[in-house]
Amino acid sequence: MLELIADQGHATPRPTAHAWEDPARWWPRLTEATAHLPAPVAVIDLEALRYNTMDMVVRTGGLPIRIATKSVRVREVIDAVLRVPGYRGLLAFTLAEALWLAEDHDDIVLAYPTADRQSLERLLTDERASARITLMVDDESQLDFIDAVVAPAGRPRVRIAIDADASWRAPALGHIGVFRSPLHTPDEVARFARRAAERDGFHLVGLQMYEAQIAGQGDDTGSGDTLIRTVQAQSRQELRERRTRIVEAVRALVPLEFVTGGGTGSLEYTGSDPVLTEITAGSGLLAGHLFDGYRAFAPAPASAIAFDVVRRPAPDIATILGGGWIASGPPVASRQPAPVWPQGLQTAPREAAGEVQTPLRGEAARTLRIGDRVWLRHAKSGEPAERILSYHLVDGDRVVAELPTYRGEGKAFL
Repeated sequence: MLELIADQGHATPRPTAHAWEDPARWWPRLTEATAHLPAPVAVIDLEALRYNTMDMVVRTGGLPIRIATKSVRVREVIDAVLRVPGYRGLLAFTLAEALWLAEDHDDIVLAYPTADRQSLERLLTDERASARITLMVDDESQLDFIDAVVAPAGRPRVRIAIDADASWRAPALGHIGVFRSPLHTPDEVARFARRAAERDGFHLVGLQMYEAQIAGQGDDTGSGDTLIRTVQAQSRQELRERRTRIVEAVRALVPLEFVTGGGTGSLEYTGSDPVLTEITAGSGLLAGHLFDGYRAFAPAPASAIAFDVVRRPAPDIATILGGGWIASGPPVASRQPAPVWPQGLQTAPREAAGEVQTPLRGEAARTLRIGDRVWLRHAKSGEPAERILSYHLVDGDRVVAELPTYRGEGKAFL
């Protein structure tokens, strides 16, 4: 059924109106389609997934997209999207996951450095896996760690990529972005690249620079947007110049198979950078509600989860069983799941979304009865898959498939 993503492809005209723009039809349709299933019931809507898949390709301007698997964690979705022109390769989040995916895929980059000895032993004694997986490094001690697991003489050459810091060191504001690599300047990256390229047992093939302060921060949230836009504009200019110098410095030492950057929130900017060979993104496929706060694009709500109303503590309160699946990041309101149907529901300020129950207030709560469904959207795209065994794929007004998550396949990598 997921072949339909690729089947419709670029030939599908972009409609002027979308079904999800009419909540009064969109959410009741999903309720009716899944009424026979016990809550919590997680869904992926095929029409919305198809739209997001193609819209991301359009936004890159032709640069290939490497799928960030942490933002999906459903193999059937990952495989289906890879069959769409414009997508190429995977970015895994743990080495154990990469080894699992390498059974069927031959282009996997590990997004983060690893100290998983058991998985490294598997990789370093498996020529096929070693040829399919590229490890991420940003410190010579990580190379020492790999050598200590299996010495260079007893293993295949290890494919490695350098993770260079893409954050902005603003003159007035200080560090803007996430804390990742210690390698920030062109000289720092070049010195490390030279040492890595000269070491026995390693093959330097790639470079990664992820601009989280641009890709992961909405600029249309209604709070501090002017400052965010100003900071992002200055960061974009600084990063474009510095990344160019970094790539030139590394390419002067070794030929690179790939240079990747990006994120769902910065596809237009990243796609226009001539030094990049690809973009890494994935969150925009299922579209957690954090991506509602961007000016440049408006993803479809491809995934959502319905919970049952189980009690009525007050006339204007309906309590659902569960719901408290808080997204990673700072413990602020934006990381909570958002009630989207019925409209007008809000979590209680002193209770928020709970591990076992979530009280919801609002006029709409007065109409809810025991057993009614409330739809929530998670803040991030991939994290709900660590809670559920499967998504139900909805096409139109019916469930057409059940798609196991990593957890549903017996895997829990992080």
